[in-house]
Amino acid sequence: MTLVMGVDSSTQSCKVVITDAATGAVVRQGRASHPDGTSVDPEAWWTALQEAIADAGGLDDVEAWAVGGQQHGMVALDADGRVIRDALLWNDTRSAQAAADLTAEFGADELARRTGLVPVASFTITKLRWLRDHEPENAARVAAVALPHDWLTWRLRGFGPEGESSRGPVLDELVTDRSDASGTGYWNPATGGYDRELLAAALGHDAVLPRVLGPQEWVTDAADRRVGGGAGDNAGAALGLGASPGDVVVSIGTSGTVFAVSEERTIDPTGAVAGFADCTGRFLPLVATLNAARVLDAIGRVLGVDHAELSRLALAAGPGAAGLTLVPYFEGERTPNLPDATASLSGMTLASTTRENLARAAVEGMLSGLAAGLEALRGLGVPLERALLVGGGAQSQAVREIAPLVLGLPVEVPEPGEYVALGAARQAASVLAV
Repeated sequence: MTLVMGVDSSTQSCKVVITDAATGAVVRQGRASHPDGTSVDPEAWWTALQEAIADAGGLDDVEAWAVGGQQHGMVALDADGRVIRDALLWNDTRSAQAAADLTAEFGADELARRTGLVPVASFTITKLRWLRDHEPENAARVAAVALPHDWLTWRLRGFGPEGESSRGPVLDELVTDRSDASGTGYWNPATGGYDRELLAAALGHDAVLPRVLGPQEWVTDAADRRVGGGAGDNAGAALGLGASPGDVVVSIGTSGTVFAVSEERTIDPTGAVAGFADCTGRFLPLVATLNAARVLDAIGRVLGVDHAELSRLALAAGPGAAGLTLVPYFEGERTPNLPDATASLSGMTLASTTRENLARAAVEGMLSGLAAGLEALRGLGVPLERALLVGGGAQSQAVREIAPLVLGLPVEVPEPGEYVALGAARQAASVLAV
């Protein structure tokens, strides 16, 4: 049996799966936690990766591997390969003004054309501008910029600061893939190259950036194993799920994501749809919402019930909840862009205001927010034929039954699994076969 390893280095934890390269079956797996916060020392990820690999039985019998991970995080390295400051993660919002400044300087239409993105605080380009504006001495020291999965791949291949690695601080050995590069804000999906003008506008100067590997390209680690380019988390999940053109993945976690596999690049100057690439040579247009499973948490607390009972109540009510409508913007919203909005409940009558209808309105309202993401994708001509429902919220029976009515698509709910890590393992198997 030929074994390969896939890694998911997410915000919360590091998951490792070791699978049979031929069948994809999981042979063993491991996990380690990450610290909380929106600004994290990357060394914590490196420690967790090593712990998770050990928990999975080690690498000795593995022949290829790849790393998937959270997108956008800024890992700034000096000329000696040392991390300059804690990495700002995707959910760190301190660079919101930097995003607005970059948009004002270049224009939303121009940025969308050049990068597929209109800057928001999530993206790496805005974090680099923040660093330039608020920590100019640190910005001046930056010799290379990597993302979390790029940096972990580099370290696991044996590179890093002198005295802490077997192969030394060779910055030119940093590698990435199309999907993660497409979330930086300074990579052009049309040309497949970096936009150095935008990088310099953000950081204040040029820097080494990871080489973007193609879907079947590979490098080696210190033990001469093949190493794939890896993937951003959503692209890794799409690969792990086996999503293909016509599929849209609807992920219901604390926040929600709606992303589709597309043969064509999308450009959305409104910024609602991020024009990401995937890790197979296609594209992965994505919409993010702030309010997803926690909508159900909030209404469950109001009703004093757990998720199973909330589901039962919702299914006891009819479609439309007798006119009771919940607009679920409890924490503002990103899609549509209403950062200061609040939630509202309308259509309340003596007849409609029941526990059952409130539970139903919560499920329908949450799904309606995600359906708005589907409409944004449809508006750009992305073909949508089937929805794959994943995430913690997808385990609700009410969500599974009501989703086809609200989303307007056939819905499938894959078995729960570590799909980002499985996608990375699938990529590792593919480069082993080249």
